[in-house]
Amino acid sequence: MAKAGFWAIDPTRKISFGKDGWWYANDERIQNRRINLLFSQHVHRTPEGHYEIAIGWDKVIVVIDDVPFVITQVSGDATHGLLLRLNDESEERLDPTTLSISSDNVLYCRVKGGDHSARFLRPAYYQITEYVQEDTDSGRFLLRLGNVTHPIPMSD
Repeated sequence: MAKAGFWAIDPTRKISFGKDGWWYANDERIQNRRINLLFSQHVHRTPEGHYEIAIGWDKVIVVIDDVPFVITQVSGDATHGLLLRLNDESEERLDPTTLSISSDNVLYCRVKGGDHSARFLRPAYYQITEYVQEDTDSGRFLLRLGNVTHPIPMSD
């Protein structure tokens, strides 16, 4: 069914969002990028703390493997700041104070007004590392934008 390119929102299927930034139905990757974009643009957190996709009257609770958003691209420069492109194709400026590194060495930041964490996918990670350096005294990593440095803390 996934190769047919269409997925109806069906509560009998397990729909999940993987760490790799792809949507899955019954653990099978949904290959259609437009369906992935549609799901990403319509996922939201319910008042009960679950995530669901709601398109019109169709709603389904989804499983989020890690975080509901991923960073797909980093652009901009040190002078004007860095611009993040997310999997829902929205763009927003990076707030450097929200960067963190997990115990698995994965880089995250807060997005959507600070409401959600977002994971940097590999291409975006390599793009932002142009501005990251290690503090040789502390061994910690810093984001350097012009003359301003922002420590990147380890998260829990």
